[in-house]
Amino acid sequence: MNLTVATLADRPDLADALWNMTDSWPKFMTQDPIAALYFDPDIREAFSQFVVAGLDEKGSVVAKGLSMPIYLPNGEPLPTDGWDGAIRRGVKTRLVGHTPNTVCALEIAVTPGMQGSGASSKMLAALRDNSSRLGFEELIVPVRPNGKTDIHEAMHRYAFRTRLDGLPVDPWLRVHVRAGGRIDSIAPRSMVIPGTLDEWRTWTRLPFDRSGPVEIPGALTPVLCDLQHGTAVYVEPNVWVRHRTNPA
Repeated sequence: MNLTVATLADRPDLADALWNMTDSWPKFMTQDPIAALYFDPDIREAFSQFVVAGLDEKGSVVAKGLSMPIYLPNGEPLPTDGWDGAIRRGVKTRLVGHTPNTVCALEIAVTPGMQGSGASSKMLAALRDNSSRLGFEELIVPVRPNGKTDIHEAMHRYAFRTRLDGLPVDPWLRVHVRAGGRIDSIAPRSMVIPGTLDEWRTWTRLPFDRSGPVEIPGALTPVLCDLQHGTAVYVEPNVWVRHRTNPA
């Protein structure tokens, strides 16, 4: 497909269209409290060089790739807190003046009408190439494997399941591996989304009327409901994938 890519730093006029782009995330996925550290207008502007927009033939924003530079100690395993941890580290890196040494992709999304067109693969390549242009040797990604339908299957089993051709069974992990990515490890608490029972009822339109695990559409694991205390929490595991920006 013919998709033109531009960074938000080069095209600040795309900001409104990019941040308001229609996507297909379940509503509860937009309630992660750590997200405010990145999506706050004043903060996200600071990372505009690491945001890429995909434009169709008419110049409309139909895809986006979000990332941020972070500092990770060399030689240490990738952090268990995945997506949430990457945002905290990215903001801290900027606040305390550390020199970032890697880039973490946070989101790749395409409008519903463009799904299946190859746009997500192109946006992944755009984030990797942009990281290289900015002087980074690696792009790390806390991948949300959207093909996982059994919420009771452990992520460390699902993530490493392969087809007969050796590629992952998960479609999104397969895109990353085909693009040269290497599955590294599991981030068992990549996103933590807490809420009151009333909030969860609003987000999901489910009753949340008994304590215990609750299965909700679009989730990778159950939501844990505590009726006595009036709260529920979702802890989502993701899969760390490493991409070299200048593959040998």
